[in-house]
Amino acid sequence: MRLLAYFALSVATAISSFYIKNPVVVNMTAGFAVGMAIPIFDETCRNWENLRHIAYSIRFTKVQVRVSTSYLFKIKVDGKYLLIRGNRYRNQFQPVGGVHKLSPQGSAALASMGVVDDDLIPVDPLSSGDIRVRVPGRKLVSFFHWFDSRQGREDSPWREFQEELISSGMLSVENFPHIMHNYVRRDVDKVRYSRYADAWEILVADVYELIPTPAQETELRCLASAENHDIAWVDAQQIKRRGAVPGQAHSIDIAEHAQRIL
Repeated sequence: MRLLAYFALSVATAISSFYIKNPVVVNMTAGFAVGMAIPIFDETCRNWENLRHIAYSIRFTKVQVRVSTSYLFKIKVDGKYLLIRGNRYRNQFQPVGGVHKLSPQGSAALASMGVVDDDLIPVDPLSSGDIRVRVPGRKLVSFFHWFDSRQGREDSPWREFQEELISSGMLSVENFPHIMHNYVRRDVDKVRYSRYADAWEILVADVYELIPTPAQETELRCLASAENHDIAWVDAQQIKRRGAVPGQAHSIDIAEHAQRIL
């Protein structure tokens, strides 16, 4: 890692300056040591998540950490965001998306790390292959290195879009034979203790933004104007307030993770 090399070089240079008698050379080595602060800072920023995971690996060496990774769609038309009723939690609305799936290659890679399925949600045909797992703390760095490689796991948000909006009949396959989307960012939450899961956990979410064609945008507007109890079109403030609208009766519950698409 370049960060370690820069840091070691800086420390070695700083220490050597105490043993050098020539003032000119001392000034040069001291200046070099100070100058190394810039690349050290730059590399620290670049590798901040890796450094955090290294710290977690040390902290949770003998503990399993629950890791759940997902992807979410930001679908926005005329200032309103499309949310869909949850499959497991039918009383709440959330962005289109879901948990990443594993391929057989990915399952083998995780098994070699000692990663096991999470037992919080029963494994059934719907959840089979989800990257909702328990990772040995000492393997967190290896797990995220594997995840970042994108090998052996789902690397496209198309599946959930197709299942939730097209297969369900909400949108037509004629106008949505394929989609264009932008990758917005990845949120990797700090480790936290979840009483619900009775475990330390890290949540990861990739956020995508739908870039509709004119025909697709027209159909989305038609969907927004139609009465459908399984979807909701809401503004940013309503998402932030978890569904509440000042001065109105609370009509829908919005999942907390919906704020990731804002």
